[in-house]
Amino acid sequence: MASVLHRVLKDRRTKNLTSRLSPGDVAVIHHADLDTTAARALIECKVSAVVNAAPCITGRYPNRGPEMLLNAGIPVLDNAGDQAFDQVVDGSTGSLDGNALRFADGSCISGELLTPERLAEKMDAARANLNAELDHFARNTLAYLDNEKGLLFDPVDTPHLRTQMADRHVLIVVRGGGYKEDLAGLLGYLVDVRPVLLAVDGGADALLEAKLKPDIILGDMDSVSDAALRCGAELIVHGYPRGDARGAPGMDRIEQMGLTATVFHAQGTSEDVAMLLAEERGARLIVAVGTHFSLEEFLDKGRAGMASTFLTRLRIGSKLVDAKGVARLSELRRLSLSELRLLVLLVFAFTTPVIAVAFFSPMGQIFIKWLGVWFRHTFQAHH
Repeated sequence: MASVLHRVLKDRRTKNLTSRLSPGDVAVIHHADLDTTAARALIECKVSAVVNAAPCITGRYPNRGPEMLLNAGIPVLDNAGDQAFDQVVDGSTGSLDGNALRFADGSCISGELLTPERLAEKMDAARANLNAELDHFARNTLAYLDNEKGLLFDPVDTPHLRTQMADRHVLIVVRGGGYKEDLAGLLGYLVDVRPVLLAVDGGADALLEAKLKPDIILGDMDSVSDAALRCGAELIVHGYPRGDARGAPGMDRIEQMGLTATVFHAQGTSEDVAMLLAEERGARLIVAVGTHFSLEEFLDKGRAGMASTFLTRLRIGSKLVDAKGVARLSELRRLSLSELRLLVLLVFAFTTPVIAVAFFSPMGQIFIKWLGVWFRHTFQAHH
């Protein structure tokens, strides 16, 4: 029986590829240490298989992207190599057959089909290396702290905004881990408070998916859809610090689309800059959805340190509330109500036989007669 052929699409940048994928496609990527964000995007595209020219797990740290794909039932052909990637014709058709991706013209590329057992071996080896990676990460963070300490003390020259943030709540949305659950858990808050919705790059698409329109989109403009950029939100391009020759690369895309945007020159990640913007514009409270703060998340993003994020959170202080885990708290609340109902039933089940025994015992009968006398006496005394 012939294998079902699927469209095969490739791109060295996974985030670019996911914008073109349709359900059933085979995604050919070149993504070492496949991160959770990329894996989540591939799962949402409902691809039939993933072929990675690079190793999904290099052993640098235990990245969970490949595990997410296997758990979603998506087979992964790993470490196919640069030559295989170049051989793939974008838009051709093929099917995964064991350790090979076979094309309609009879050619094929091969790699290692990841199995749960092989994945577990790779993850164990990566965990063994985590101490060394953590030491390297901590040293880099300390080294960057001296260069980026201006984030803590220096005034920030924020751009003029149409959107008013002064004395308002600002919800900053990043399309990071758990963002969908966090947004769902905040629906009541969104209705009651109506905060400013500040999206960081792809966070704009996350808001639109939740039927919410962002007020501001800030970022490098490399992972947000054209539709989101055209939704009417105020656009702010995150540029490198003033004097840096790299300028603001995101403006190229904005100008090509015929849109207008303001450039905000600042150091740090785009989500750090979004928090600084909200704080400097007088936000009363900053609620963060999907932001990155754990070691795994920073390693996923390929960052060698977290100085800017650490300093930004120090600067903002108690104004910042992380919404990660709100959905879990809601689940705990529902669980507590269930346990309360169970407790009531148990109490009822325990007391019912006790009451029954009391009613039919001699002492119980005496007590009931005494109550009857007391009620009649009290009723007659008041009438």
